[in-house]
Amino acid sequence: MKKFKNDPKTYFDYRDTKTLQRYIDPYGRIEPISKTGLSAKQQRQLAVAIKRARHIALLPFVSK
Repeated sequence: MKKFKNDPKTYFDYRDTKTLQRYIDPYGRIEPISKTGLSAKQQRQLAVAIKRARHIALLPFVSK
């Protein structure tokens, strides 16, 4: 998993589903901050991007 911790200008785009899927576990849940290695601010931005992508059907809410 690519860690963005050293890059303060990290931006998670809700349209970039390949990047967002790396932060979702096999059950469809967002990985915790301990596994992602992101800062708290970046983790919140990631969660918002994933939720937006789910809302417009780019990502599933649950996996198969």
